[in-house]
Amino acid sequence: MPASTRHHRALAVLVHCLGILAAVPALPSAAPEAAAAPRPPAVTPQPAMSTPQPARTAPPPTTVMPAPARANPPVAVALTAEPTPPSAPPAVAPPSRAPASAPPARVTVAVAPESSPAPRYRIHVRNVSSLPVDTTVRQELPAGSTPTAISAGGQATRGGAAAEVTWRLKLPAHSTTTLGTALTATAPGQPITAPACAFTSDGSRPYDCATATWHAAAAPAAEAKQAPPWQRIPVLLAGLAALLLLSAVVLVVWRLRRGRRVTASALASAEGTDGGRGTIYPRPAAPVPTTRRRTPPVWLLVGAAVVVLAGILGAAGWTATRQVAAIDTDKQPTSGAWMGTGMSGPVGVPLRESAFEFTVYRMSCGTAGSVGRADGGGTAGRRCQATVGVRNVTGAQQPWHGQLQRAYLPGGRWVSTDESATRAANLGRDVFADPMAAGTRMVLPLVFTVDGRDPPRQLELRSGVFSAGVRVDMP
Repeated sequence: MPASTRHHRALAVLVHCLGILAAVPALPSAAPEAAAAPRPPAVTPQPAMSTPQPARTAPPPTTVMPAPARANPPVAVALTAEPTPPSAPPAVAPPSRAPASAPPARVTVAVAPESSPAPRYRIHVRNVSSLPVDTTVRQELPAGSTPTAISAGGQATRGGAAAEVTWRLKLPAHSTTTLGTALTATAPGQPITAPACAFTSDGSRPYDCATATWHAAAAPAAEAKQAPPWQRIPVLLAGLAALLLLSAVVLVVWRLRRGRRVTASALASAEGTDGGRGTIYPRPAAPVPTTRRRTPPVWLLVGAAVVVLAGILGAAGWTATRQVAAIDTDKQPTSGAWMGTGMSGPVGVPLRESAFEFTVYRMSCGTAGSVGRADGGGTAGRRCQATVGVRNVTGAQQPWHGQLQRAYLPGGRWVSTDESATRAANLGRDVFADPMAAGTRMVLPLVFTVDGRDPPRQLELRSGVFSAGVRVDMP
């Protein structure tokens, strides 16, 4: 019966298609673990194809179980890599870079001044790692001071205009070493700042730095020199008020005396006509001559006006002089488009601007002509390396850029950070690539390539284009 056979075949195909369509929607509802795990159906069809051999139906548990174990790694990789969607559509900007944090230092440094008549410092160097560390400790000395006492092993050296004390130490694991120095005071009562840093054994890369300022013992304050009386505003105002009061008293007295003279003259004229006796009949009214009322003398008015004018001009001139004298011509502009307050200071003093707190601990320069055209310099010059501490004092991550860090040379010329040399000094790490995390601190070398024989006179460090920044004077 060929017609019946065709109908049965069509019905079988239709049922088979309906079964496939009913099974397809259930595939996405599988558990995530099933998608990552190896699928047994991918391996079990092989024994299914050999079903005509009934004698081999018993061993499948022993022969089939190792097969998924061998096919497990490639199947899992293919399944996990295939459904993974892209992290972001092409039209969406890439996520922001993670803030950079300084690697943990193996050596930490702390500096503390002593309470003594002469400047004295204690330097605590601690190895926080579990291995011995070879380190070089350097303490910068302020200009004009020389060491009078150094703890065992230290040597005083002078490089150019700056002097320093150097120790070469081998720190055991988890140990602390205390060093000490005593200096000569540059000026009586003047505070002295002396920073110290711990470097690697070759002295190229800093582990950590610290600074401290020694203050002389409090001395009785000298009496403030008072200004002359004619330069004090209260005295001038009191004198002006006294002059006005005196002028008013003189005017009142003059008017009273003038009134008494007029009354006396009128009575005297009345007594002279009738001899002091009265009359029965009224006298005819006699014309009374009109007299013009007298005003204060001109010299009195002019004198009072001159005194008042002189007092006003004197007070205005004195106030203007004080305000002009209080203007600091060396201060950087801090209004308008600048953010924060510009600050200046010497080496070793923390200076804070809008986002960062900068501390320059040390500046060292190579020999003149050590950098040539082959090293990337335009002209023959040398490289100066500044050891700088940077702290993010804000509550958010802050980026900063190497082109904004400048070294000013004599004559007003300046150069920006040599980023390739700075990256090499930081063991290949680009310190400007990632923003600084909130509240973090880094101690790192910044390299400037300068030309000529004169070292930089000043460093300008800033966190942003519109930041007022800080200026550090080099010794």
